[in-house]
Amino acid sequence: MQRKRCYLYTRVSTKMQVDGYSLDAQRESARRYAKAYDMAIVKEYTDEGKSGKNIKGRPAFTEMLDDIITGVDKVDYVLVFKLSRFGRNAADALNSLQLMQDYGVNLICIEDGINSAKEAGKLLISILSSVAELERENIKTQTMAGREQKAREGKWNGGFAPYGYELIKGELIVDESEAEVIRVIFEKFVNTTWGGGKIAKYLNDNYTKKVRKNGKLSNFTSTFVIKALDNPVYMGKIAYGRRRNEKKEGTRNEYHIVKQKEYSIYDGIHQPIVSEEIWYKAQEKRKTTAVVNEKTHSSENENLLSCILKCPRCGKSMYSNVNNKKKLKKDGTPYKTHLYYACKHRAHIDGHPCDYNTQWDQETVNKAVEEIILKLVSNDKFEEALKNRINSKLDNGELQKEMLGIQKRIRQLNIKKDRIGIQMDRLDVDDPLYDRKYDDLQERLDNLYEDIMIAEDEHTEIKKRIHTLEENKITAENIYGFLLHFDKLYALLTGLEKKMFLKAFLSEVHIFEDYQEDGRFLRCIKFRFPIPYNGGEIEEFCWDKENTVETVCLLSKLQTKQHIEVDLNLDEFDLTSAESKATYDEIKAYIMDKFGLKVSSLYIAQIKDKCGLREHENYNKAKSENNRVPNCQPEKEKAIIDALKHFQMI
Repeated sequence: MQRKRCYLYTRVSTKMQVDGYSLDAQRESARRYAKAYDMAIVKEYTDEGKSGKNIKGRPAFTEMLDDIITGVDKVDYVLVFKLSRFGRNAADALNSLQLMQDYGVNLICIEDGINSAKEAGKLLISILSSVAELERENIKTQTMAGREQKAREGKWNGGFAPYGYELIKGELIVDESEAEVIRVIFEKFVNTTWGGGKIAKYLNDNYTKKVRKNGKLSNFTSTFVIKALDNPVYMGKIAYGRRRNEKKEGTRNEYHIVKQKEYSIYDGIHQPIVSEEIWYKAQEKRKTTAVVNEKTHSSENENLLSCILKCPRCGKSMYSNVNNKKKLKKDGTPYKTHLYYACKHRAHIDGHPCDYNTQWDQETVNKAVEEIILKLVSNDKFEEALKNRINSKLDNGELQKEMLGIQKRIRQLNIKKDRIGIQMDRLDVDDPLYDRKYDDLQERLDNLYEDIMIAEDEHTEIKKRIHTLEENKITAENIYGFLLHFDKLYALLTGLEKKMFLKAFLSEVHIFEDYQEDGRFLRCIKFRFPIPYNGGEIEEFCWDKENTVETVCLLSKLQTKQHIEVDLNLDEFDLTSAESKATYDEIKAYIMDKFGLKVSSLYIAQIKDKCGLREHENYNKAKSENNRVPNCQPEKEKAIIDALKHFQMI
């Protein structure tokens, strides 16, 4: 009778090796079972430090299922120590078992005495999987209940200490070096008309932000200000349930942290930084300021060059603005809405904010840029060159890589969180150090929740960026195709479509600080990809002296003891058609490619002179009259003549 073949699968959720559940203990039990029942273990799979909540994140388990599907080892069973090692999620465990049985492979749970090949085996697996899942949910419930109980007692119940406090032995203690910033935020917000952005600017001008683990930015931002205003901890309260871990709709066992509109607030034992009165005043004002303003000007004007146009002084992006005069003219007609681009003065130069205050009329700047593009595409050779570039594409590869990195970090943080939950569940309540161990694990768990929240916020933000890019994406192929008919199509586009096109086509537009003497103000236009121009490719157009190439020539006398009489014949300065056919480098490349010979510029000049292609006299002559100049070898002379004929120079 042929021996049954099997795989051995082992798993632990934490690297803490618990007696009876350690990897070694699981392997030893399975090997004894295989030996007792005369089974051959073909391969062993191990997931160390992997949660059993689902098969995602368990590479060894996934590899085992793939091997079963391909039938590479033709096994009959999978041996596991207990069903909980196979999976704690009922649906995943049953789905995986069904998949295995579809390929003739059954599951044996040694410690539970289960064999799915028998009639009652699958029913028992279904029941025990559900129990294991309930156990896991119970661990999570107990953890959250512990956090809520801490909040009721007025103790800090999660994550890093907020700015203005430091966490000492689990208690919030006011850090006066940071608390002053929090008081300024509330005072300025409640007693002035300032918003988050202006308060952040004031803080950056007058205070230095401490860099923390949960706040690595070295400057204050409007987001920082708004979060501080909304946090009840600063009036001496402890909040519970401001964020909850909720299941993602349409997924199985996937969760994300969601901000809650309603949550519980308890009196804290820590010292407040601001009074309850000023905190609630700030909340009343937040109800009126936390409103998205509707667009008041024409939807046809979409601020075409916003963020593309750069400030000529600090180099940062200029943004669009609108000047609506509510008063009427003397004749009773309303003032015309003035749309303009301006610097936001956010960049600092030598420690001071940018002070460029000129407002550039949008219509003037937009038309100037559109005119440049029209002249560019009107070039005779433009259409032919564009068709050769039609396969280029824009992509969001870098953003996708960044998102994958964040997803990996979230998975790792969730695995750590699950490990701590299991460790807390396994603590012995009779242990005299139980409370200290539980509090230590709880603090680590709280910190992980904070890290997960930050990572998920980053993930949400980058998903929005990718979604926006995908919606507004115009491939280079479409852009090139559009440019071929730019003069006809551009005028038919809506304001939004024009903006999409310009953002996909242009990367930066630079201007002078003021109009030049000849009336110009555009200094440089940079494109997102190479554009064909005059037989080559360019990535920018520039009209300033900074990008010109200067040539310095040394004029010397042939005979230094005498004056020079110069007789200039303008014909001598014009290139003949023969002289313009090919450069020295092109001739050298041709000869190397066809004859495999390396020739010098001196030899080419000698042969050109022989053929009547006049060379200008060399005024940097050697000081020695007996200086010997090598003559071109016959073999190379023939090659050079062949090249001159090839380029139709002779």
